[in-house]
Amino acid sequence: MRLILDIQKRLLPDLTDVLKKRYTILHHISTTGVVGRRALATHLELTERVLRSEVDFLKEQGLLVTETSGMKLSEAGRKLLEDMEPIVRELLGLSDLEEKLRERFSLRQVIIVPGDCDQSELAKKELGRAGATALRKYATKDDVVAVAGGSTLAEVADHLTPSVQMKGNVFVPARGGLGESVELQANSIASTMAKKAGGQYRLLHVPDHLGEEAYVSLMQDPNILEVVEVIRGARIVVHGIGDAMVMARRRKVDRLTIDELLGEGALAEAFGYYFDRDGKVVHKMPTVGLRLEDIQSTEVVIAVAGGKSKGEAIAAVMKFGHEDVLVTDEAAAAELIRFI
Repeated sequence: MRLILDIQKRLLPDLTDVLKKRYTILHHISTTGVVGRRALATHLELTERVLRSEVDFLKEQGLLVTETSGMKLSEAGRKLLEDMEPIVRELLGLSDLEEKLRERFSLRQVIIVPGDCDQSELAKKELGRAGATALRKYATKDDVVAVAGGSTLAEVADHLTPSVQMKGNVFVPARGGLGESVELQANSIASTMAKKAGGQYRLLHVPDHLGEEAYVSLMQDPNILEVVEVIRGARIVVHGIGDAMVMARRRKVDRLTIDELLGEGALAEAFGYYFDRDGKVVHKMPTVGLRLEDIQSTEVVIAVAGGKSKGEAIAAVMKFGHEDVLVTDEAAAAELIRFI
């Protein structure tokens, strides 16, 4: 297939552009479910005249159907979209990029979705869908799955569906809650994942950022200790990756600690630990939940993070060397290549 695509790129470049455009239209409609033509034209930055021509063609091919609320894919459209995905991935060079990153960071798998989460909500939804697919792939019956918080993990939760291999799974928060929207906290995401996947969940009702004295006190509570032991025995961990300073501010870290992080060269944050550009842990917060040694012994660690702005932070965590699967987007992947 690659040889045919290479020939097509050289002899029929216009055909390649048309293929990408029509795939993008079908893919966007698939992700949103039902969409109006004007909204679609705005999002894809196409004129209504150009989009009308493409939509009319896709309707003639039986790939789209129109309802009063907007357009949606037909069954034939869904099937064609699935068949087109590997071809489009080759055209965009994503397959080669995945393999380069997989080899460089010694990962089991790298999954790259088109777009930039910093610029597009559609790309973020696609990142969530890909993260959910990866979780279903690596899950087995009766697993304990520890999940972190954040908007990206919330998208992963939204895209989970019941599956045989996830039957009996227990979803737990990787650590206590951040001082942010309830729906973005690890407790809420664990609960949503359990409901979507048909599993169970356990919650951890403690703050994420604790002083040493409070941490020691909480770890003596038998009820909290029981949940923490379940969390630390998780077979799968799913987490996001953040910019160190952004995450420090979200955790309302004091000025002295922020100055320490800057002095230590903290670049990235994941599961409560801060990493420098070489993947070295330079700071850790006293949190109730997963510890570094738990991550190092976990069977499957899945990182889901995207956006050009996070490229260097993702590279730092990958250099730490205890990830198994990376799910990211095209913009972050292009940045990652710069830090190899």
